[in-house]
Amino acid sequence: MNNFSLQKPLNMAPTGIATFAKSDLATDIYHLDADIAVLGAPFDLAIQGRTGCRLGPRGIRLGSTRFSYRKGGTYDSERRQFYMDANKWHVVDCGDVDYIPGDLMSTMNNLREAVRIIQQQQVLPVVLGGDCAVDFPVLQGLEGIGSFDIVHIDSHLDWTKPLDGQKFFNGSPMRNAATLPYVGRTLHLGIRGIGSSGPDDFAEAEAHGDGIYSVRDVRRRGIGEILKEFKLSPQIVVCFDIDAMDAVYAPATGSPMFGGFTYDEAVDILEAIAGCSKLMGVVMTEVAPPFDDVGGTTGYLAARLISDLLGFATKAQEQKEA
Repeated sequence: MNNFSLQKPLNMAPTGIATFAKSDLATDIYHLDADIAVLGAPFDLAIQGRTGCRLGPRGIRLGSTRFSYRKGGTYDSERRQFYMDANKWHVVDCGDVDYIPGDLMSTMNNLREAVRIIQQQQVLPVVLGGDCAVDFPVLQGLEGIGSFDIVHIDSHLDWTKPLDGQKFFNGSPMRNAATLPYVGRTLHLGIRGIGSSGPDDFAEAEAHGDGIYSVRDVRRRGIGEILKEFKLSPQIVVCFDIDAMDAVYAPATGSPMFGGFTYDEAVDILEAIAGCSKLMGVVMTEVAPPFDDVGGTTGYLAARLISDLLGFATKAQEQKEA
């Protein structure tokens, strides 16, 4: 959507509607003319720590207006490649899934069905959370793609047992995902520190076939060696909790954690996984704008990481089809 102008609109960051990366606004989710669809999940009903990530989609979108996808693509001088060529890849923003205050299950059902509608049109869903509980309904909505592995980039394992019977909270989505028959194994990257589940949770995840690597593991061994060892399936879904990043880079989250990834490390991981499996879905969670700095650093970081991943995944597909 162009801004009013007597000349050719520039559509710079401060202008227009704050869709993701200044992409087209899709007002009819049932009829998408797109390759990639962004969807907001502004929920934090299931969080244990600091609230505020219900405003995550808005903060990520605002940060994303600092870049856009144009014809010919954007040049990366380090990799000497053009990425996200708008002549080849059409990205749209579908707005948000409705949030029902106090009703966790109905809210999650809305998200599951919205993702299902996007996927059934062979469009790649990119979901902006929201707390980590949104991962599970997104994964439910992706049933139609067939079997896939999860790449879970997070400081926490998210394999916690139910709390007083409640199993749909932000500490349990990977445990819940393991019950889905079409979900294979999960590669957990960045797991560290106190509060990341107990010994039984780690043992059960490993018995399920999951691979669990801390930030130090990734630095010591390298993501290439880890991927050779783990052997991802041909299709993957990436669930990225922003607290996988060091709290210095991502202070605006429910559970900020020190000892996390730097931006360069995260980008190397995203490039590596996009090069070995086909990306079928993305979830970015736990951005909490009320705790961000005046420049919205965390929101912009989340937007940049999503865009980097999409660039690597689409480039891998272009090269495969060439």
